[in-house]
Amino acid sequence: MNYLIAGTGGVGGSIAAFLALAGKDVTCIARGEHLAAIREHGLLLHSDLKGEHTLRIPACTAEEYQDKADVIFVCVKGYSIDSITDLIQRASKPGTVVIPILNVYGTGPRIQRLVPGVTVLDGCIYIVGFVSGKGEITQMGQIFRLVYGAHRGTVVPRETLEAVQRDLQESGIKAEISEDINRDTFVKWSFISAMAVTGAYYDVPMGEVQKPGEIRDTFIGLSSESAELGHRLGIDIPANLVEYNLKIIDSLDPHSTASMQKDLARGHESEVQGLLFDLIDAAEAHGVDVPTYHRVAQKFIHHS
Repeated sequence: MNYLIAGTGGVGGSIAAFLALAGKDVTCIARGEHLAAIREHGLLLHSDLKGEHTLRIPACTAEEYQDKADVIFVCVKGYSIDSITDLIQRASKPGTVVIPILNVYGTGPRIQRLVPGVTVLDGCIYIVGFVSGKGEITQMGQIFRLVYGAHRGTVVPRETLEAVQRDLQESGIKAEISEDINRDTFVKWSFISAMAVTGAYYDVPMGEVQKPGEIRDTFIGLSSESAELGHRLGIDIPANLVEYNLKIIDSLDPHSTASMQKDLARGHESEVQGLLFDLIDAAEAHGVDVPTYHRVAQKFIHHS
């Protein structure tokens, strides 16, 4: 199978590098100085799981890509979705599956509406990965878990799902085919929202969330409020969602931060809309009280 990675940031770059190390056929979509560096020097990977590597991976802009892909991993930020719909249309053939790996809940159905003739699944990822320089990706810690699956009503051959799983597992990525991707993407949204918002509100790395006190209590408050929203939406939320979120936080490298936090610190466009304000809007629409979210949102109103 050949893979197209749309968005070679921390997530997309890590997926591309791990696939390439295992000899899989992978092409990266990137732009600007990041793309120029990948073309000139290869993709540099600093990985706690794989070590140090320089990988010669084919890379181009979305406009330059003229091939057809078996699998398209969409790894751009939520605010860039509209810009890659043309790429998805052009790169798809009968049998192509699109797997969005975004932090924002509802991405798969959103992309499916934009490209109605293409098979769009949904997915989420647990990883600490970031762009650490031009053409350079850093993957921290021991967690690299990718969950994907089809929404109800989306028909995809089981053998396709399993072929992707095999390739990912052979590449050292823990790949799981979800039987309820609506639940699993919501659970990831709950976690990454609480993580990113807490980190950005207090401007601290995850080590500070791992200690008892006000910062951890804020993370717990956010997690419990999003869990309540999940219940109200009729999603089969795990009863121990708050404990689940804490377990993931406590397993992260204490120095790690969420990409939204990095983007805000650099003055870049960030996912604050999708990870904070969209959740508040959904809560208000369904009559769920989210006082912790409202409290922290005051700091970010000018970023929305």
